[in-house]
Amino acid sequence: MNLIMNKVIVITGGGRGIGAATALLAGKQDYAVCVNYLHNRAAADSVVEAIERGGGKAIAVAADIAIEAEVRRLFQTVDQTLGTVTALVNNAGILESQARLEDMDAARLNRIFATNITGCFLCAREAVRRMSTRHGGKGGAIVNVSSGASRLGSPGEYVDYAASKGAVDTLTIGLSKEVATEGIRVNAVRPGFIYTEIHASGGEPGRVDRVKEFVPMKRGGQAAEVANAILWLLSEEASYSTGTFIDVTGGK
Repeated sequence: MNLIMNKVIVITGGGRGIGAATALLAGKQDYAVCVNYLHNRAAADSVVEAIERGGGKAIAVAADIAIEAEVRRLFQTVDQTLGTVTALVNNAGILESQARLEDMDAARLNRIFATNITGCFLCAREAVRRMSTRHGGKGGAIVNVSSGASRLGSPGEYVDYAASKGAVDTLTIGLSKEVATEGIRVNAVRPGFIYTEIHASGGEPGRVDRVKEFVPMKRGGQAAEVANAILWLLSEEASYSTGTFIDVTGGK
């Protein structure tokens, strides 16, 4: 299959939630889309099919971003089928059951950090190697999906997840400066309480409805609202924005 395109985007964790909404919007904006997923092939294929029905180009690629060899394979697959990546959305992230720090073991911490931190770094590395003018690339943009939790800490629930997103914030700042003269912009969005399936993996599917009264706008957010911010940061409209953050948190 050869679908070589001018605008090529890799979206990790692109089969569901914010990732899927971002993939669908990117497809409408003439990106060739790589929908990365871990286990749920049916969900990723559904996103690809929706993009193709709209006249766009997309592929689904299974890869565990916590594993370096799989990240390499992910980007090599994109090279061969869609062309050189011009945009990366580091969206894949995991959390585990709500718990206090005193009840977390090292295995849990390592799982969270391997995906949410190491995976984000590895995908950014592969994108930079392809985008940077230092390596003969033509530039590009990276958007990291952080979380409002990086500012709030998620006490009593997910301090490990919140800490991992704090690392993503720091990566965003540092990498943006590192590649600022190499044609690459690096920014982040920090979603707040968004209606996605991630809350079920934390043991409370209805979490957004429980906490929305603490949000100034008194409602949870939709994945599409986060996707709009991501695509703006990737666009030329944000051409002078790098190392910056958009909080999509309803004022929280």
